[in-house]
Amino acid sequence: MADAMDTRATDLSALLGLRAIGWWRAPGRVNLIGDHTDYCEGFVLPMAIDRDCLVAVAAADDGRVRARSLELEGVVDVDAGGADDAHAIEPAWGRFVAAVVDEVTHRGGHVPGLELAVSSTVPVGSGLSSSSALTVALTLALTDAAGIGLTGVEAARAALDAEVRATGVPGGLMDQLASLFGVEDHALLVDCRSLDIEPIPVPGSLAVVVVHSGSPRTLAGSAYAERRAACERAAGDLGVRALRDATLEQVKNDPYARHVVTENARVLAAADALRRSDVDQLGPLLLASHASLRDDFRVSTPELDRLVEILVDAGALGARLTGAGFGGCVVALTAADRAHAVLALSVERYRDASGIEPMAFVAHAANAAGRSLTL
Repeated sequence: MADAMDTRATDLSALLGLRAIGWWRAPGRVNLIGDHTDYCEGFVLPMAIDRDCLVAVAAADDGRVRARSLELEGVVDVDAGGADDAHAIEPAWGRFVAAVVDEVTHRGGHVPGLELAVSSTVPVGSGLSSSSALTVALTLALTDAAGIGLTGVEAARAALDAEVRATGVPGGLMDQLASLFGVEDHALLVDCRSLDIEPIPVPGSLAVVVVHSGSPRTLAGSAYAERRAACERAAGDLGVRALRDATLEQVKNDPYARHVVTENARVLAAADALRRSDVDQLGPLLLASHASLRDDFRVSTPELDRLVEILVDAGALGARLTGAGFGGCVVALTAADRAHAVLALSVERYRDASGIEPMAFVAHAANAAGRSLTL
């Protein structure tokens, strides 16, 4: 990773004419278990991963914020005072820049003129929080430039508000918290009501592997908002603040709500298994989570289902879709000494079955977003 970081930093510095004055990185995340529970004030178990968004910052004196990307086309050019409508910005990735400028301004910051250069190794549309990594990195960079200090939770909320503003998708807070509170070699048990975060060691005998189905996820065009609204209606019908407070008996005839209640229980069981290094308990929990997301919450796809089956047949302890579903990635747990063999066999079988060459890698738990040293 160090060599890759050095190369990206050199290329980003070149985009800014070697004038970078600051560097900020924010990791993506993989969610081990606990999807569609965060906006129900439930529990999630993500980990920050060693794929990230890197933002280089240089001063400008014309009251504009301009951004360029190593991977994405176009030059973003927005008013540093937040006067531009984020939804109208082109190229489309620039909406995140405009939205973060807006959020920092609304929080009392004065964003100066800036030149930004961006690079990300988090795959877009994968369910690994590429957009959240971008908004978190931009939030940290722009709040620093504006001279305002935010706590980790405040920065997470600002980044989430910017992401919602940019995309129109009413997401939960899990992705931003995972990026901002990541701990190397640890997963994070997050209580999405209290926002208490407990780092839990991932045993060295265990590997986390990620395989992309080849079907990109687009939440703005998916039923994500519909599912969230259904969960909120179910909580209202039961007279509880959120589905986190519902019992299984109360929701047994409502598949969406039933998924949330049972998924919360699985998250807590998985966290307890990790604390005890009881890896044998984790596989069945992941498989039960995938079945619930497939059958009750109905956010899986045939490609995701096939990948889960292939990974388990290849020797994974358990696997599940990760993120909101509707495409993207599958996460699986394997014995550490078998991770690469399981991945190689799974990639071969999935390619033979689908004609798709999947992206696959072993994910390592990474440290939190923050300022990075220059070269």
